[in-house]
Amino acid sequence: MKKWEASYVAGIIDGEGSITLTRMHEKENRRPCITIASTDKELLIYIQSITGGTINNKKNYHPDKYKDSYTLYIKKKSDVFYTLQNVLPFLRIKQKRLRSIWILENYDSVTPRNGKYTPELLKKKILFEDNFFKL
Repeated sequence: MKKWEASYVAGIIDGEGSITLTRMHEKENRRPCITIASTDKELLIYIQSITGGTINNKKNYHPDKYKDSYTLYIKKKSDVFYTLQNVLPFLRIKQKRLRSIWILENYDSVTPRNGKYTPELLKKKILFEDNFFKL
């Protein structure tokens, strides 16, 4: 990602995005996720070309009143880390900057590669999540 692209994407994340931990499946542990919502699908397609992810349509119950809306979900760990590492210097919203740092510095140390948690590691993972949501 070029520096100017990273600063542009950071601005979009600051304004219309979120950096959070989410579950993909009901009994799964939370994992990092970046989402950006917009009525401009072209914008999301452009960001997707840089960051990866998938674009979903939101259900529009009143198309006569409202524009169609879309959400870019960046869920794949390598795409999330790549995006956060590049946009971090340009994020201006304190919570989003702190959450990015927290994920980059701590997520790997509390997440086993095989997905199998010892009781001690599970406690660390829960503490990681609790501290994340306090930011």
